[in-house]
Formats: sequence, C-alpha cells, structure tokens
Amino acid sequence: MDTKILNQLPIKQYLTDKGIYPVKDKGYYGMYHSLFRADHNASMKVDYTKNLWIDYGTGEGGTMIDFVMRLEACTLPEAIRRLEQRLPGMPSFSFQGKSPVPEEEKPGITVERVQSIENPFLIAYLKERRISIEAVKQYCKEVHYLVNGKPYFAVGFPNNSGGYELRNRYFKGCTSKDITGIQAGGDACLVFEGFVDALSFLTMKRINQFRQNTVILNSVANLPKAENYLRSQEKVYTFLDNDEAGRQVTARLKSVCKSLSDQSGFYARYKDLNDYLMNRQPKQEKKQSKGLRR
Repeated sequence: MDTKILNQLPIKQYLTDKGIYPVKDKGYYGMYHSLFRADHNASMKVDYTKNLWIDYGTGEGGTMIDFVMRLEACTLPEAIRRLEQRLPGMPSFSFQGKSPVPEEEKPGITVERVQSIENPFLIAYLKERRISIEAVKQYCKEVHYLVNGKPYFAVGFPNNSGGYELRNRYFKGCTSKDITGIQAGGDACLVFEGFVDALSFLTMKRINQFRQNTVILNSVANLPKAENYLRSQEKVYTFLDNDEAGRQVTARLKSVCKSLSDQSGFYARYKDLNDYLMNRQPKQEKKQSKGLRR
C-alpha cells in the first residue's frame, strides 16, 4: 500500500472514531490534550488542512502513520496494516470526514467493576468541567471496563437499562443506550440532553440532589423513550443544547407536553449548560441561577 494514500486518512477522524475530541476546534486545526503524557493545557495540535500533528510539550509530531505508531506503540508495517483496515469500505472511517460512528455501534464494552469515584484523573476531569464533586458522587460511579480486551476507566452515569454512560477526558460512550429517570415527586420535570449538563445544573444551584423529577436523555435519539412520561407532567423545563438537534427536540416536546418552558435562552451564547458553567464569570452565578429557578 502506498503510504502517501494512508497519510491522507484524516487524523481528526481517526481520533473521533476513538471517542477523542479537540478541546478547542478552530475549523482548520484542533487542540487536544496530549495522549502521551499528563497535559492540562491541550497542547497537542492537529492541522486538519495539512493532516499533521505536533505535541508541543515533547516536540514529537508527523504524519498519520507516525501518529498511529506513537499512539499504538507499533512498528511501521503494523501501523500500515492497521490503517489499511480503515480505508473506504470500513464503516467507521472515510476520506470525507463523515459523522462519527454512533455510540451504539462502537466496539463492545465489558464492565469489570464499579466503585465510588476515587481516581484522581477522573476527579481532575470533573473539576475541569467545573462540576461539583459532591453532586457527582450522588449519581455517578467509577467504572472500570474493557474494550477489545484493553482496560479503561471512566465516570459512569447509570441509565434505566442498568447500563452506564461513560465519560473521561478522552472518551465518550456507553454500555447500553437508554434514558435516565430520577423521581423526586411533584408534577414538574427537568429535561437535560446529557448527565454533564444535569450535574452542571446542580452545581449552579449549589445543591447535590434533584428536587424535581428529572429526565436525562443521554442522546437525542432516546427522546421517544421519554415522551410518554413527559406527557404526564404538568410542567416541563428543558435545558437542551443550543444546536439544531436541541432545537428539534425542544420543538417536538412543545407539541406533546402540557406546558413547556425552554430554558436554553439563559445560556444562549453557549453550546450547552456545561459550556456556560465553564466559561461564565463567577459573579454571574447568582444572577444567572435566578432564571433557572422554578
């Protein structure tokens, strides 16, 4: 196989297929946390136009093949073999930069053990997201799991199927896809797209547990699983993403719910509630939280 062809395979898509996303995406390049060392500053750059990478912390860099050799600790022939498997015809990769493989289609995840969150790397990740650790410990676990026989660990948020939504600095996935319902009593319900936004809400409210019924979709594709329950609620408050998918879900819920209050306007300049939490000024918190109160 001509290595020039393999080096045209987009590094960005290769990382996306592994559940690794840029901390900052400038359109023509992205800044990632280094995969080869502790890195709190997102100092690994991937140039989407030139399809090259560089880790500014170590000075390492190069082509797609160089990246695979470094990341997967393999020889040149082995890196070529692995990349050949990702040529067109393989559903998880393309030259056109198609959407990432849906989480349901990612390699099987086997849970090894579940425990309280203690790992310092996970705690550091949660602090980077500015989420209250006390709130996290009310609802999340530290999940150790295998993917293709390799061990990993992540913050795990349980869903209604007994599975977990999994998050760490480099990975976003799940053991099974379902919504998460939290019963707190009353006839009002909060709706979030993901658990990070739900925990961001608790952090902003300075509480550790939900005081209203709450539904976390865990994916907009799960909306049909929540509709019947949400129809039964007298008042629904949505905290969905400020993107097309979030707007479509909000519109759908407006058509099926008795009464719906769209809260996304309170963080209109941000992608989602956690993005707002991470980027807001501290003095905004008290003023902003008033808009989120029932």
